Amino acid sequence: MQFLDDSLHPENQDKVVITAAPYGPEWMPQDFPEDIPVTMEEQVQKAVDCYNAGATVLHLHVRELDGKGSKRLSKFNELIAGVRAAVPDMIIQVGGSISFAPEDEGEAAKWLSDDTRHMLAELTPKPDQVTVAINTTQMNIMELLYPEYLKGTSLEQPAYQAAYREMTVPAGPGWVEEHLRRLQASRIQPHFQLTGIHALETLERLVRSGAYTGPLNLTWIGIGGGFDGPNPFNFFNFVHRAPDGCTLTAESLLKNVLPFNMMAMAMGLHPRCGIEDTIIDQHGKRMTSVQQIEQCVRVAEELGREIASGKEAREIYRIGTWYDSADETLAAHGMAPNRQAGVRNLPLRAA
Repeated sequence: MQFLDDSLHPENQDKVVITAAPYGPEWMPQDFPEDIPVTMEEQVQKAVDCYNAGATVLHLHVRELDGKGSKRLSKFNELIAGVRAAVPDMIIQVGGSISFAPEDEGEAAKWLSDDTRHMLAELTPKPDQVTVAINTTQMNIMELLYPEYLKGTSLEQPAYQAAYREMTVPAGPGWVEEHLRRLQASRIQPHFQLTGIHALETLERLVRSGAYTGPLNLTWIGIGGGFDGPNPFNFFNFVHRAPDGCTLTAESLLKNVLPFNMMAMAMGLHPRCGIEDTIIDQHGKRMTSVQQIEQCVRVAEELGREIASGKEAREIYRIGTWYDSADETLAAHGMAPNRQAGVRNLPLRAA
């Protein structure tokens, strides 16, 4: 991304698109009963509350009545339909892991099979987005979940900690290419969840090969444990390398969420919050998803940035937009074209 002298002026920045992740599949309802919805009606209402607070993207997971993360696509269909009816302008972004919570104490925290995750392209009604990871990576969320923040929660249990410590994100090249093919065929936009510059480079190669021809909506994830750590230089290097025409959201965890959201909003980028990322504020006290959204709104207002409506967020994310070729996709994002035979040095965009 490039920054001109006036790029930090709010009048030259997009309106803020706030992503809410209020379902937090790594937590059990007893960990935060006042903010973890269980019934379908409660889960739909949570989306409404987040939208009314200012979030226009809903990162969606689903719970069963016993409080565990659902792995049934029928439950996802039910929640998507309920949210679509209640807040039709909200961007519905299904978490591509479906649910990675362990079924029972002592079991591993597993993502579903490749074939089952491909079925996200067949959800009915269709979500606007499905999150897509690039490259198989360790996802040890325990690395930065300090013990003092886990007291009294299910993640205080050694068996659960062991399960999450060994978790990996399965996203090899064959799976990614097939998943992108199916999502594009269903006209469901991928939202790329990237662990660092290496994942961004792989995504660029997918674009240059024509495997993906659509808008680049990216989330940088600074949670450590195989992903980038929550170091501002990691984030700034990623921002520097990101294409000019992409949208970029910051994601971190616990007390790192607010600082990265503030940095993102100051630079004209976008925040993500909710109990999937943190259940505490900067003082270690419980903080609901709605309170976190309201905090983002206050920070944005202090920076002079307006909050996007649902329809404006759809325009910023270019929901429903697709391109006909790799060349068109590259041009739409301000990226150098692919090298043609005989061209030396960096290929330049046509005037």
